[in-house]
Amino acid sequence: MSKSKLEYIWLDGYVPTQELRSKTKIIEDFDGKLESCPMWSFDGSSTLQAEGNSSDCLLKPVAIYPDPDRLNGFLVMTEVLNPDGTPHASNHRAQIDDDDNDFWFGFEQEYFLMDTETDLPLGFPRGGFPGPQGQYYCSVGGRYTWGRDFVEEHLDLCLEAGLNIEGINQEVAPGQWEFQNFAKGAKKAGDELWVARYLLNRITEKYGYYIELHPKPVTGDWNGSGMHANFSNSTLRTAGNKETYDKICEAFRPVAAEHIAVYGANNDMRLTGDHETQSIDQFSYGVSDRGASIRIPIATVESGWKGWLEDRRPASNADPYKVAARIIKTVKSA
Repeated sequence: MSKSKLEYIWLDGYVPTQELRSKTKIIEDFDGKLESCPMWSFDGSSTLQAEGNSSDCLLKPVAIYPDPDRLNGFLVMTEVLNPDGTPHASNHRAQIDDDDNDFWFGFEQEYFLMDTETDLPLGFPRGGFPGPQGQYYCSVGGRYTWGRDFVEEHLDLCLEAGLNIEGINQEVAPGQWEFQNFAKGAKKAGDELWVARYLLNRITEKYGYYIELHPKPVTGDWNGSGMHANFSNSTLRTAGNKETYDKICEAFRPVAAEHIAVYGANNDMRLTGDHETQSIDQFSYGVSDRGASIRIPIATVESGWKGWLEDRRPASNADPYKVAARIIKTVKSA
């Protein structure tokens, strides 16, 4: 008789930015399949998801991955449900309209590695600032690079867990890094990003670091942190003409405020019109334009207007479920 450790992961009810929560369930003779993961419950009064006099919330397993850091372990991403089985108000995954997985998403997750002793990004000296940005992006060597051991460990764990991580790189500020994930299906892309974030945070516990997803944790002449959303559906992948792309991009213009509302807290500090961003109160799109709200990749144009779009506005602390749901709604409206 074997016993397995199932780490049930969910999003709490904190606003404006939800945090990850998890707890372990021990299962005997578990076969590793999602359908064999039972429903579970938790105390919603401790996560701002219920009142104390009616505190039970349900956890519905929606994705499972091997946990490479635990013996006989599995990572189980879940949705939060009300006691009657309906989606909880904090459950934004359930609001994604992509049951046929026609939408493909690739998220570029930027983040800062912070030192718990100094509350500063790695590479920032106490009481001062490092040299200006420019030398750090995709750098190598101890003069400009900090945290590589951590980042490499995170990458290995994600790959061992079966997450489709497509790359990593150091970003433009000291201690700032990025990883990219991709999935065919909006819910799957969101699941994998959240599990990657979970692993990212869990690893910090043994390094004396923590992860900062605030879009502008360091004031001054530094790029902020984003979560650029690359997306396509069958229309974008097969369009073959500029007019279709223009029509879809224009559909984003009248609902720009609705997108910003779900693209992460404090995003106004990042979307200033500087540092490869468009201003938060403006909307634009253009081919290969990293200063636009939506970039049309040059690869899409060179492929005969068959490809994808990149929404550059989501902040690093945005919920990929919310971002995907809003993008899908706008694209379908076109």
